[in-house]
Amino acid sequence: MTYNEIIKKLKSLSNPKNIAGMARFGINSKNTLGVSVPNLRALAKKIGKNPAFAKPTAGRHKLAQELWKSGIHEAKILASMIDEIDKVSEKQMDKWIRDFDSWDVCDQVCMNLFDKTPAKRI
Repeated sequence: MTYNEIIKKLKSLSNPKNIAGMARFGINSKNTLGVSVPNLRALAKKIGKNPAFAKPTAGRHKLAQELWKSGIHEAKILASMIDEIDKVSEKQMDKWIRDFDSWDVCDQVCMNLFDKTPAKRI
């Protein structure tokens, strides 16, 4: 899947009721689509199985960077699910941390990606 296909898919999964529910739990609703984590995990699995991304060097890391830069709440979480762990640098981690705008993005990125990287700080 390409960046544009993924963004289109995320937008198609948008759920305004979920956005309201997220806001009640203190999740920043700015640039949020209301896509559930199970839907994000299913999408990440599909991206991981895509033949275009079969080899670690085929572009998942670049795609993750593009998704992060979109500023879309769910795209950031998805980026943490598909990024290539061995390519994540401390510089990337520091940059992404500065973009955390909600506790759930922080939790998901740390659990899905940062905690598994060789660059993680102790």
